Amino acid sequence: MLHGGGPGASGVGNYHQNLPALASRFRVVLPDQPGFGGSYRPTEADLDARSITEITVDALFQALDALGIDTFHLLGNSLGGAAAIAMAQARPDRVAGLVLMAPGGGWLPFGPTPTEGQKEMFRYYNAGGPSEKKMAAFIRAMVFDHKQFGEDVVRARYEASLDESHIAFYHRYNAAFAKRHGMDPLWRDLHRIKAPTLLLWGRDDRTITLDGAQIMLKQIRNVQLHVFGNCGHWVQLERQQDFERLVTDFLAGL
Repeated sequence: MLHGGGPGASGVGNYHQNLPALASRFRVVLPDQPGFGGSYRPTEADLDARSITEITVDALFQALDALGIDTFHLLGNSLGGAAAIAMAQARPDRVAGLVLMAPGGGWLPFGPTPTEGQKEMFRYYNAGGPSEKKMAAFIRAMVFDHKQFGEDVVRARYEASLDESHIAFYHRYNAAFAKRHGMDPLWRDLHRIKAPTLLLWGRDDRTITLDGAQIMLKQIRNVQLHVFGNCGHWVQLERQQDFERLVTDFLAGL
């Protein structure tokens, strides 16, 4: 399960609420991707040499090899969705099933970019640095109904964003993102994905918008799409029970 790239993100932070349901059926591997949580922080030289997605894919394959895991399902949201796409393109023989929730890189938006949610990500560590008010604004951009996420959620995510090494990485990450003009263009090679693929998307996503999903539906051979109304970028939180049921049924059916 691969988390997104917002400030303070981590494997446990983004998916802890889904673990009881999914871990009762599957072996779950929940990594912090490079730059996030407890994982190493890519340097400026690292990010000049390779994109964050390339760095992440390399690290994830190394981790899975070290764990002795040869074939696996991948589930990824946003930045983690980009890593999942790239892994499925690079080693289609190893990926048995793919669940993508508004993934980066495989999406071609019809509207202007950066999107509202992307602007909030970039703004968070700039213009005076992080604050609970800015974290609340970030969460509002990520979800459809922010009222279901109270002050305790805002404070926990804010506190997770204050690690100095993560802040330094995030500045390098944003600079590299700008230098590369966005995410890797993974949409060019969507046809390389062989794994059965489930797309989960919030209709009201203001970060990676639903309109960009059309190329994925066209180019991925074995694909299905489930769209949630009144839902933003964090399907696993906003539609938790539906998310867990759909993922369990899809992967168990493989």
